[in-house]
Amino acid sequence: MIQNIRVAVDAIVFGYQNGKLYVLLIQQKFGTNETYWALPGGLVGNDEPLKEAVQRELKEETNVEVNYLEQLYTFGDDVYRDTRNRVISVAYFALVDSSKLSIKANTDAEHAQWIEVNQIPNLAFDHNKIVQKAIERLKAKLTYQPIGFDLLPKYFLFSELETLYCTILEKEIDRRNFRKKILSFGFVEETEKISVHNTGRPAKFFQFNTQKYNQLLQEGFHFEIKFA
Repeated sequence: MIQNIRVAVDAIVFGYQNGKLYVLLIQQKFGTNETYWALPGGLVGNDEPLKEAVQRELKEETNVEVNYLEQLYTFGDDVYRDTRNRVISVAYFALVDSSKLSIKANTDAEHAQWIEVNQIPNLAFDHNKIVQKAIERLKAKLTYQPIGFDLLPKYFLFSELETLYCTILEKEIDRRNFRKKILSFGFVEETEKISVHNTGRPAKFFQFNTQKYNQLLQEGFHFEIKFA
C-alpha cells in the first residue's frame, strides 16, 4: 500500500506586552479554510530539516526570524485534521520580545498579527488545540526553567516580571516570596538604570545574566519555583 502522507510544521510564537500574552497568527490567502486565522507554517520540503522548514515558513509568512525554537508535539492522530490530504504536523514554539519584531504578511499569508491568547478566534485545522498544548507547556516550563526572561526586554522592572508570571499562570502569585526566590538564584541583577515612567517612587531596572545562569547550570544548579 502506497502512503500518501505529507509532513508539515507549525510555529507557535508567543510575545508579551503591557501585561498581556500574545500569539502570532496569520490569515491565509489559500486553502479550504482561507477565511480563518491560523498558525504560521506549511509543508516540509523533501530534503529540508524540520527546524529549517519552520524557520523558513515563519520568515516567509510573517517576516519573523527566531533563533531558538523548541519542538512541542507531533499532531497526526486525527487523520482528517486537514481535509485536503493526510497531514502530520510537527509543532514548534518560541518566546520572543515582540516589541523588537516587525511583522509583515507575505507569500500565502493575507495578514499577520499578534492576537491576545484570551482573544484567539476559531482557527484553521486543529490549530486551537496546538495553541492550547503550547500554553500548557509554557506554564509547566515556568516552574523549572527561567524562560520568562525571553519575553521581556533586556532591562525590565521586577514588577513587570511578576506580572508576566501572573499573566501566563492566570493567577496571582505571592510576589514577596517570588522576588526573594528569584533574586536568591543570583542570575537576576539590579542595574543602575532608573525607570522615569514609573508612577510611584523611582524604581531600578533589572536584567537577566545569561552567562551567570549558564555557569550555574554547569555547576549542577537546579531551577525550581513552586506556585501552589
